[in-house]
Amino acid sequence: MNDDALKLVDPELIPALDLLPNLKTLSHESLAELRALLAEGRDPDPVPGVTTEWIMLPGRAGAPELRALLHRPTTPGPHPAVLNIHGGGYVAGTAAREDGPMQALCAELGAVILSVEYRLAPENPFPAALDDAWTGVQWLHEEPERLAIDPARIAVRGVSAGGGIAVGLALAVRDRNGPPIAFLSLVYPMLDDRTGEHPAAGRHVWPIEANRFGWSCYVGDGDEPSIYAAPARCVQLAGLPPTFIATGSIDLFIDEDLRFAQRLMHAGVPTELHVYPGAYHGFTLIATSAPARQFERDSLAAFRRAIGL
Repeated sequence: MNDDALKLVDPELIPALDLLPNLKTLSHESLAELRALLAEGRDPDPVPGVTTEWIMLPGRAGAPELRALLHRPTTPGPHPAVLNIHGGGYVAGTAAREDGPMQALCAELGAVILSVEYRLAPENPFPAALDDAWTGVQWLHEEPERLAIDPARIAVRGVSAGGGIAVGLALAVRDRNGPPIAFLSLVYPMLDDRTGEHPAAGRHVWPIEANRFGWSCYVGDGDEPSIYAAPARCVQLAGLPPTFIATGSIDLFIDEDLRFAQRLMHAGVPTELHVYPGAYHGFTLIATSAPARQFERDSLAAFRRAIGL
């Protein structure tokens, strides 16, 4: 990689770039390879005070059963709860990929964490992922006694495409009188199917070519997509829950995330925004780096304020 491509990258994040795939050529033919890559990962070491199990949730509106990872603190409740929605450009990723971080979040917050294995595009385009996210948050609301959770403190966390699904879910909940969401935590969320090339951002990890492919698989290439699929298209954002947004200064999504945060503020939605200098898409995975450590501090503090810890 030439020096010009690296000059804006935080020095602690540069070494990891050699380990990342080139997604400029992401296509239907190479999708299986990406899915296999994002499914890899070691089994995390057990976290004291946390139990973890795979469960099956009944599908919504005739959908098949939904597989999910459930992390629970062993301390007495009532606990807050978090629905976690993984990333992967709407076409890849697994709940198991975030097993370790979600166990850690469970321990740090004393919260029940439900990570849904939502259906992926292109085999299952919109609204499949949204329906699966709705299933997850509805199930949390239906099981407060079994899970020892406080239904008034149920948050939704979404990473990348999971962030887009999280906002689409919050809009659907608002518009359809669905199960309430107390807080949104969005990590470099993928919100706008109209995102184009950026003069300085989007050169690492998730480039414009991969972004176009992901959106095409999720919403197709025809009519304007629903606001519940591409939430940046929503005109009216009032009534959404308090929201935390974290993104990197050289992430392809920097502009759409900044615009969305500003529009939330204009709509009167309590909003916390963090931009990490020199951070590309996925930087939080480089857990020992200074930007990732700062993100963890900011994210945990926001959760604690939002859900009363």
